[in-house]
Amino acid sequence: MKTLKGPGIFIAQFIGDEAPFNDLKNICQWAKDKGFVGVQLPTNDERFIDLQKAAESKTYADELKGTVNSFGLEITELSTHLQGQLVAVNPAYDALFDGFAPEKFRSNPKARQEWAVNQLKLAAKASQNLGLKAHATFSGALLWPNVYPWPQRPAGLVEEGFAELAKRWLPILNAFDECGVDVCYEIHPGEDLHDGISYETFLESVNFHSRACLLYDPSHFVLQALDYLAYIDFYHERIKAFHVKDAEFNPTGKQGVYGGYQSWINRAGRFRSTGDGQVDFKSIFSKLAAYDYDGWAVLEWECCLKNSDDGAREGAEFIKNHIIRVTEKAFDDFAQTTKDENLNRRVLGLRESERVRE
Repeated sequence: MKTLKGPGIFIAQFIGDEAPFNDLKNICQWAKDKGFVGVQLPTNDERFIDLQKAAESKTYADELKGTVNSFGLEITELSTHLQGQLVAVNPAYDALFDGFAPEKFRSNPKARQEWAVNQLKLAAKASQNLGLKAHATFSGALLWPNVYPWPQRPAGLVEEGFAELAKRWLPILNAFDECGVDVCYEIHPGEDLHDGISYETFLESVNFHSRACLLYDPSHFVLQALDYLAYIDFYHERIKAFHVKDAEFNPTGKQGVYGGYQSWINRAGRFRSTGDGQVDFKSIFSKLAAYDYDGWAVLEWECCLKNSDDGAREGAEFIKNHIIRVTEKAFDDFAQTTKDENLNRRVLGLRESERVRE
């Protein structure tokens, strides 16, 4: 068995224009002071990483890694959540997702998608230069407006949607394969890959590509009323990244999964700071340990109530307390006897002579 690494922190939700959240060195010092030993870096802000330089220059990648290491931290993974979203965008969301791309690509879906695909390919090479084995991203969504359709979906729509999604992702998956890096899709509402069935459909569409892996985040499954522990049993071989994020789901007679268009604080399903929600993290960490997950446990802080600084500090300690340092021996090894075939046959009620005749 293997002991997973952590605690790490995804810094995307903390980045801002004021110190200590305004550049890489400042935020690394802050993360170290909070008790983290790893940082997951979003790739859409050059104050933290110049993605193109990291892909094209091993020297720059080494310097970036050295900067992070100088604070006693490691880079856990790179993230292209925003760029991955733009690999596949239903026209209904064009205006809303334009803000995820540089201004020169806005109002031009084709150019925006080409930019996003190139960003993912750069991320593959950058991850390789940084010595990383996993990468966090979103799948994008062509079908999401039809997740609960009225009127009913046209025949063949789902099949066509996944065929197109696979067509767009296969060259990216191949680029990551060339670099020896797993693509870890965060299974998330709003993405075409939002639960186990949709992931399996995509996996089949990309011919079960070995790099089409998973970022496990139980919070999104709580809000869907999905069994997030059984999910690990089904997909543990593909889980290569892990976001530690809590949530709660408290349906009422007035609202449920869809939330009635309410603000986060008023929804039946809400994200919470780790330990404040309903996720059974003890069981999750136990399952991951049993299945030999040796990647990172990375805090993704999102909470509608608690201050982010408190959430980060508490989250680091929470992860530390849940990491299981796996045992190297069985607890009853003290009573072990040496191997003795004659003894084994006597225990089974068999005579040694019977074994000889066989």
